[in-house]
Amino acid sequence: MGLSQHVRVSDILFTLIILFLSASPVEGADRSPPRSGEEPRLRVRDLGILIGGYQPGPLNAITDVAGVKVGHVTLIRGEGPLRPGEGPVRTGVTVIIPREDVWHKKVQAGAFVLNGTGEMTGLAWVAESGFLEYPIALTNTLNVPRVANGVMSWMIKRYPGIGISDDTLTPVIAECDDSRLNDSQGRHVSEQDVLTALEGATGGPVTEGNVGAGTGMVSYGFKGGIGTSSRRLSKEDGAYTVGVLVNANHGRREELVIAGVPVGRLYDREGAPLGSAPPAPTDREGAPLGSATPVPTEREGASLGSVSPAGAGGSIIVIIATDAPLDGRQLGRLAKRAALGLARTGATARHGSGDFMLAFSTGNTIPHYPKDRTFVMTHLADTHLNPLISATVEATEEAVLNALTMASTMVGRDGHRVEAISLSRLQALLSIKR
Repeated sequence: MGLSQHVRVSDILFTLIILFLSASPVEGADRSPPRSGEEPRLRVRDLGILIGGYQPGPLNAITDVAGVKVGHVTLIRGEGPLRPGEGPVRTGVTVIIPREDVWHKKVQAGAFVLNGTGEMTGLAWVAESGFLEYPIALTNTLNVPRVANGVMSWMIKRYPGIGISDDTLTPVIAECDDSRLNDSQGRHVSEQDVLTALEGATGGPVTEGNVGAGTGMVSYGFKGGIGTSSRRLSKEDGAYTVGVLVNANHGRREELVIAGVPVGRLYDREGAPLGSAPPAPTDREGAPLGSATPVPTEREGASLGSVSPAGAGGSIIVIIATDAPLDGRQLGRLAKRAALGLARTGATARHGSGDFMLAFSTGNTIPHYPKDRTFVMTHLADTHLNPLISATVEATEEAVLNALTMASTMVGRDGHRVEAISLSRLQALLSIKR
């Protein structure tokens, strides 16, 4: 066989490989790569766990609401003992852009605080105005000011009149504490990281799990992080879409409920399916967490060194998007219903938990400086809200579960290790209890 024939065969094989990869289903595009030796991560629906009765949108993500974009910057550096201000780093930023040119084409918005041990900046103006006029950013607690600087710089670059000939802004930045795995004092998310996340934000599939603001999060004693889901209503109900994105850093192991099964209580039980209970999280010496290295206290006041991550309090941020034409009051009502979705997964909004929900609608446009005294908006009647309420509850529940099943095991500062929930064990528990 001549050289030219070898080249032609190689070209054909290369073409076949490219065609095979391009034919992969969209659902696979948002799957986080597992750690070496860890089972592949899957969304709950891919595991055969169906939540609720409404159908998801094509992506089963907040980006199923047309115009919504999501961007992440993930920061993972270093390992070993904590060096305050230096590392190890397990953190990031996630941004949600409600629509293109949201400054001039504002979206209506409403919020609800289930428990306020945390912060979501800018909510006073959202409550007063009933609208949202800039991107939302999620990050860790001590990074809130730096991330706010990044959002303001991005806005000023796009709208140079801000603070001069135009209004100023109070950006919406929401936080969860990732100091169990991350060098929180280092405040490693820079202004440039925020700009990168905003410039790179896109529609389409949303990466979940250990990504962006979710990089260092722990939920229900397992590795948590970013999760998303959506619901699309029937034509009879208006054909509207509701999308939810969460940053899950909340809950205790024994509280976790999945599809009505008390998974958290069964997971570590001796004699449970798949043999003996998996090993408890360990510190860098290999001893159970709490038996050796002291670590900073969590918001509930209990030392994280005295309990495993299964006992942590944590927080959760829930962002809800819809194209249904709702006003700020109605969106506040929708935001409240997200709490019911959390409850279905076992959340109880503990004393030390920060549980913040923000909902916005792209169904109308509020002009920046209306020339006329009045402008027209479409308004969905309250009597037709029920399908949207149910869809919000379902999408919130599934988004939380996606955060758990898509996250991978992570080792952070001081060798603290947080295991991902075992998908094979989860399937076994659910199959037995159904």
